[in-house]
Amino acid sequence: MRERRQILGGAVLALSALPLWAEVDFAHEVVPILKAHCVECHGGPKSKGGLSMNTRGLLLEAEVVEVGNPGESTLIELITSSDPKERMPSSKKGEKPKPPLKKEEIETLKKWIAEGLRWEDGFTFAEERYNPPLKPRRPVIPSGKKGENAIDRVVRAYFEKNKAKPPKGVTDEAYARRLYLDLIGIPPTPEELKAFVESKDRQKRSKLVDDVLARDQQFSEHWLTFWNDLLRNAYAGTGYIDGGRRQITGWLYKSLLENKPYDQFVRELIAPTGESDGFIRGIKWRGNVNASQTREVQFSQNISQVFLGINMKCASCHDSFINDWKLKDAYGLAAIFSEKPLELFRCDKPTGEMTEPKWIFPELGTIDASKPQKERLQQLAGLMTHPENGRMQRTIVNRLWKQLMGRGIVHPVDAMGTAPWSEDLLDYLAVYLVEQKYDLKKVISLIAKSKAYHLKSEIAKGGADDYVFRGPVMKRMSAEQFLDSIRSTIGVWTKPANRALKGGGAQGGQLAAAMKAHGIKDWGDRPVRTVFTELDSLQAALGRPNREQVVSSRPELLTTLEAITLSNGPRLAAILKSGAGKLAGDSSPDATIERLYISALARKPSRDERSVARGLMGSPVTAEGVEDLLWTIFMLPEFQFVN
Repeated sequence: MRERRQILGGAVLALSALPLWAEVDFAHEVVPILKAHCVECHGGPKSKGGLSMNTRGLLLEAEVVEVGNPGESTLIELITSSDPKERMPSSKKGEKPKPPLKKEEIETLKKWIAEGLRWEDGFTFAEERYNPPLKPRRPVIPSGKKGENAIDRVVRAYFEKNKAKPPKGVTDEAYARRLYLDLIGIPPTPEELKAFVESKDRQKRSKLVDDVLARDQQFSEHWLTFWNDLLRNAYAGTGYIDGGRRQITGWLYKSLLENKPYDQFVRELIAPTGESDGFIRGIKWRGNVNASQTREVQFSQNISQVFLGINMKCASCHDSFINDWKLKDAYGLAAIFSEKPLELFRCDKPTGEMTEPKWIFPELGTIDASKPQKERLQQLAGLMTHPENGRMQRTIVNRLWKQLMGRGIVHPVDAMGTAPWSEDLLDYLAVYLVEQKYDLKKVISLIAKSKAYHLKSEIAKGGADDYVFRGPVMKRMSAEQFLDSIRSTIGVWTKPANRALKGGGAQGGQLAAAMKAHGIKDWGDRPVRTVFTELDSLQAALGRPNREQVVSSRPELLTTLEAITLSNGPRLAAILKSGAGKLAGDSSPDATIERLYISALARKPSRDERSVARGLMGSPVTAEGVEDLLWTIFMLPEFQFVN
């Protein structure tokens, strides 16, 4: 039986395609080289020899780069050629030959290609860039049948315009599994699935959305993962030992349980109470840090990224290479948070220039620099949630669309300066959010009830510049979804390992109070979702971040570490062994096999699968045999993806 697991592990390992991290900094190392030597002839409106470097997609189309293999890349061959007539960069006729690239520049480009040709979100060398609007826009929605979801009217017009044929719809079983995993993070039970599939109600899918969204506790515990990532909220790690960091778990969980309006949610994070100030405080690093990592500049970076989809990290060191934001923009936001005069640093060097608190969209209002920090933060909270700040509204609905559909209307979600594949859809959802009084559940419901959400999923194709929407994109389960789905299937849950979450400390008290106010039993013997446990090696391998940085998208590709862990990791093995011991005593092996498949995959096993499962379980059934069956089911891509 163990040989089967080794074969599975080898297959999983073979899927690993990219390194775990990149060594080359695209914005600071690659862009200056391309600007200095290549863009004059291959950027903006120019594409000499048919080569344009305006975007990653165009560079790949030119077939001068073999991703992952610089030795086979024509680009490297041309810049290293010993023939002055062939070597790039070339010179115009009659001009003095241009000098070749320096050795270190060539090595940087080689590493860049070897590491996957990474490209900064939304960056282009094109002279004309998409300029996203600031204020809300109410688009004209195409006509449709009475009561038809507005999303479907926009999408139908989009399909017609792009001559795209939409895929077929999913089965009831697939729809239920997708909806449960997307909205509450665990699959439906066999009983829930049976009742839904057998229902003859024509409105059953719409009613299922309402039913699942009404499960406040399960909804909140699932979406806590999404917000923990975005708001850098963890339970342990850097900064917690010496008080240089605070968690906001109690406030956040309570906010989700109450379905707090998003504008109020944002205001309480930017101009916080004692319960919610952990986000803007950031991390106080020990010792000396780079000027771009001080708490004040972290504040600037984090509120820009989370609430506006703006990358201010490059502009925190110097005027950005990748967008139009300037160093003074980043420091102006930082100064709003600073409790003392803030000196501007350029490339980590002091300039002697002091920074005035400043909001980046003066069209909506300004910050009174003479006011104390608390009042400045209140002013900023008001400007961020200003009804005319369409950037904030578009950013959050785009994140919700991505969570449910697998890819944002603007992609990537932190590059809101990138053109959306449908401006009308993005703007409509943003306006709808405001009309629904910033109720995020209403937006989720609208998306989940659309026919677009019911379509079969596909593997993502195309970059941000050539993507055509054809329906939902397959999504990998998060670490929390993966483990909770396993535990839900085998009926073995965990206990909270975090002292604060057991009831100790301020956050534990806030969490307990929120639970009590909503009639939720204290931990006791009830199932504890993975989101409430501290990060461990298994979750880290599955992609759960340490949250020292804002995380808006987890890895979409399998890593080597995850492949090894899924082959036979000790923590996962212990969970499956525990479940196998419990299931081995069931009186009917066939019933156990069927229930496992329905619980994990929302379908019955095929005849061949049932035969293999019986063989694995043995006769008589053994715990080791059941364990092998569990490994077989949970290693299926069908289980690990939200299809």
